[in-house]
Amino acid sequence: MRVITTKPELCSGCKACQALCSLTNFNENNPKKGALQIIGHFPDPGTYEINICSQCGVCASECPVQAISPGENAYIIDPEICIGCGACVASCPTRSFVQHASTVVPIKCISCGACVEYCPRRALVWQEG
Repeated sequence: MRVITTKPELCSGCKACQALCSLTNFNENNPKKGALQIIGHFPDPGTYEINICSQCGVCASECPVQAISPGENAYIIDPEICIGCGACVASCPTRSFVQHASTVVPIKCISCGACVEYCPRRALVWQEG
């Protein structure tokens, strides 16, 4: 399985990855709906943390209603089953789930690759896992 990995030393904090994720998966220009988090560590300028799903499966094992299952390239949340309890969010070792007020279902990376394709600094890359 290919997974998206990070090179935080290359990240400029532009958050283009978040905007592209939201556009690709929700048809919205809303970086807050991007399935990854860019965290600036200030006052140290130019230092960013990139939190993105490693597809480890911890969320699936913690889901009390089995709403998360392995797909072809990523673990997928079934919105018909998800009850929005947040167990997956709390258990995520990469702290990469996003909870948005517009949906009960947490937002999780599905490895679409839009962020990798368009990152201007190549801070996100594919890795065979």
